[in-house]
Amino acid sequence: MRDTTPDFSRPQTADEFQTDPYEPEVGSLPEQSGRDDEKVNKTGTTTIGITTSEGVVIATDMRASLGGRFVSNKNVQKVEQIHPTAALTLVGSVGGAQSFIRSLRAEVNLYEARRGEEMSMQALSTLAGNFARGGPFFAINPILGGVDEKGHHVYSIDPAGGVMKDDYTVTGSGLTVAYGTLEDRYEDDMSNEEAREVAAASIKAAAERDTGSGNGIFLAEVTSDGVDIQGYDFDELL
Repeated sequence: MRDTTPDFSRPQTADEFQTDPYEPEVGSLPEQSGRDDEKVNKTGTTTIGITTSEGVVIATDMRASLGGRFVSNKNVQKVEQIHPTAALTLVGSVGGAQSFIRSLRAEVNLYEARRGEEMSMQALSTLAGNFARGGPFFAINPILGGVDEKGHHVYSIDPAGGVMKDDYTVTGSGLTVAYGTLEDRYEDDMSNEEAREVAAASIKAAAERDTGSGNGIFLAEVTSDGVDIQGYDFDELL
């Protein structure tokens, strides 16, 4: 029988330290096969964030799908409160997005417990970008909307960790259709009520053409008083 016990009495050569450059690194995940990917619940989705004179309005559709072809759930809440005056949308794989939200909530709570004050939106958006870039959250592209003492803020966070602030933004598979409706109807300093109607019309337009979007709308209204999230049929808002 061959002796496979390493000989520590001699120095190891460079070849013995070499590893396969294509193997997953520490902190990374192995590549997923296409077959596995088809079994992952995804939100597909259209999500919208709009700053208003009163705060922020965030809107999402309600559909989740398997592999983008089969509707697996018709009542998914794709926007969650993560801060006393901020909410985040779910875009991408459902598991990855849910894990992302749980991680952010935990950090926000720790920050408040340690410092005795609420995290600013700039700090929260930076934290979200760092998590998106460094964490195993798969492909996510959420919208963060919040209110703090410096004003009303909407950010889009890309899968590579990029954070971009704007007066309004759209992410998800239905963004090209939704943007057309949103930009046609958007006005500066809209009220929350006006922004709700614009966001609902934009989500509905996307749902007409995008197979990953549909089945109703969730609306989050963010003000200095907190976050209110409600689900609606399109007919209730338009």
